[in-house]
Amino acid sequence: MRAMVIEEFGSADRLRFVELPCPTPAPGEVLIELRYAGVNPVDWQIREGHLKELFPHQFPLIPGWDAAGVVAACGAGVRHLKVGEAVYAYCRKSLVKWGTYAEYVTVDAAAVAPMPANLSFAQAAVIPLAGLTAYQSLFDFARLTAGQSILIHAGAGGVGSMAIQFARHIGATVITTASARNHDYVRGLGAQQAIDYTAGDFVAAVKQQMPGGVDVVFDAIGGVTQRQSYEVLKPGGTLVSIVEPPSQQVMLQYNFHAGYVFVSPNGRQLHEITRLIEAGAVKAPRIKEMHLKDAAKAQELSRDGHVGGKLVLRILDEKRG
Repeated sequence: MRAMVIEEFGSADRLRFVELPCPTPAPGEVLIELRYAGVNPVDWQIREGHLKELFPHQFPLIPGWDAAGVVAACGAGVRHLKVGEAVYAYCRKSLVKWGTYAEYVTVDAAAVAPMPANLSFAQAAVIPLAGLTAYQSLFDFARLTAGQSILIHAGAGGVGSMAIQFARHIGATVITTASARNHDYVRGLGAQQAIDYTAGDFVAAVKQQMPGGVDVVFDAIGGVTQRQSYEVLKPGGTLVSIVEPPSQQVMLQYNFHAGYVFVSPNGRQLHEITRLIEAGAVKAPRIKEMHLKDAAKAQELSRDGHVGGKLVLRILDEKRG
């Protein structure tokens, strides 16, 4: 099979287009023939070696954790998926080696879900990591419920755009930060207020809208933005970050609940996301399509952090089965 690999950590020019043996599904796994792979910031972070202490790895290493494609084979014991079925999955494994920048990938069948029937493979490929990150942050950690208010940072990004839609679907009031050029986009997703983070103090803008503070802050930026976000939380509110663990000292000082979420594969939650998408309650983020051989350029665009949606790599021609 064709794949993009790295033989050592480093810059984007370390990515090489190679031929590798096709993997075989173990018991409980499926083999997916990929149509598209999503590109995420974690891909270039892995390539540069930033996560080498967090995840065991082995070279040659294929990056990528987002997949949309067709089931090519099922390992022993797999009953709920069938060969030829269009599926998508968040394909993170305990050993970082066999990723989704390739024509085939094996993955635990429990992490796989049928693809939304109303999405293309390209659209579906950007959903698993971003969708599960937003879902687990808002509902598993923050316990967001109807009637609450939430500030979502970077609402025009892949994760932020999913978070806005999930929050609005359950009946929360949504405020988001985004550049002015993306305000129509985030409002179209359901945000009631969009704040231009480049034009002024988002803290003042949130307090003007919500003098008593918000119930939840979803932090997709970290650093100064995270620290300033403490000021807009209600006493006893929740800050959830997908970038860096919040300061425990500041958490006690401001009397709120805070934590860091690193997304986990979850086929059951992907099934729920599929249901929401097919019902029209959630739509896929904007996408920019590139070819697998341009993975280095795609990662550099992701690294710049101003994609405004999600990047996808085309692996095979888009056709079902």
